[in-house]
Amino acid sequence: MYSSSLAQAPTLREPLHAPVAHLVRGGVTEGVHHGSVVVLGTDGEVAFQLGDIEVAFYPRSALKPVQAVAMVRAGLPLDGELLSLAAASHSGEERHLAGARRILEEAGLTEDDLRNVPDMPFGRPVRDTWIREGRGPSRLAQNCSGKHAAMLYTCKLNGWPLDGYLDPGHPLQQAIAEIVEDLTGQRIAHTTVDGCGAPLFSVSLHGLARAAARITTAVPGTPESRVADAMREQPEMASGAGRDVAELMRAVPGLLAKDGFEGVEVAALPDGRAIAVKISDGADRARVPVAAAALARAGVDPALLTAFAGEPLLGGGEPVGSVRPARALDPVSARV
Repeated sequence: MYSSSLAQAPTLREPLHAPVAHLVRGGVTEGVHHGSVVVLGTDGEVAFQLGDIEVAFYPRSALKPVQAVAMVRAGLPLDGELLSLAAASHSGEERHLAGARRILEEAGLTEDDLRNVPDMPFGRPVRDTWIREGRGPSRLAQNCSGKHAAMLYTCKLNGWPLDGYLDPGHPLQQAIAEIVEDLTGQRIAHTTVDGCGAPLFSVSLHGLARAAARITTAVPGTPESRVADAMREQPEMASGAGRDVAELMRAVPGLLAKDGFEGVEVAALPDGRAIAVKISDGADRARVPVAAAALARAGVDPALLTAFAGEPLLGGGEPVGSVRPARALDPVSARV
């Protein structure tokens, strides 16, 4: 289904996004969200595309499942909730902080060894509580601390230096880059620094969807399967209570889903169907309904997706409109 040879890196240029969602208030289109969408069928081929799915872009945290696979391939022994946390953009709940501490303790390390950027919890309710309690930013509370703790553990197991583990030339990051290329099926176009301080690899939206499909269709017991199982079984550890991707994985049996900053989402089913979404302006209000529409386009029962149709637009405290996926995403018009 997938070629063993790597395609060339996607082109670095301005993306040619298309309208993917409309902001409709009182029956009038008030705004338009542009972006790109790709849907893969069970054969791994592109079944639907909208916008620019081959241009180089940054998957942001939607790439974390791939990074987790790379660490498991390198010997990371985590499973269950701790492996889910290693692939997380967590909300900073106590279970997330406790899990990150456990990963560090298993490695014989402490929070002081982390090199991610200190931050307040990502989850709004948790952040509000921290502010009321007068608590400040910490590396453990930052939403990528599970990934960073797992990175340090992987380094410890392999005898790689802990210092400089975020350097793109470090053995850990070289190993991760190799797996990014393996699972996406293409060369990395560019490398920069993500918000947490880790290397951020630029691939294509098509490549991101392909990587997710390869993870969910992997043979049981493989690193890919272990990551998929951990995230699906412990979706709140990979995100947080009430987060849309956790609720989406609960709603659609067998679905693996991961969001990323700047309007990115990837999701895949065990049979290889996969979708990837990039909202040009980074708006979550468009990401959620567009991703749901893409899943419906991939053949997921729309009845399972009604909770992800998007939040209503309010006028005087009452619903007066909504963010609606573009007509091209209507699953009635075509099926995978």
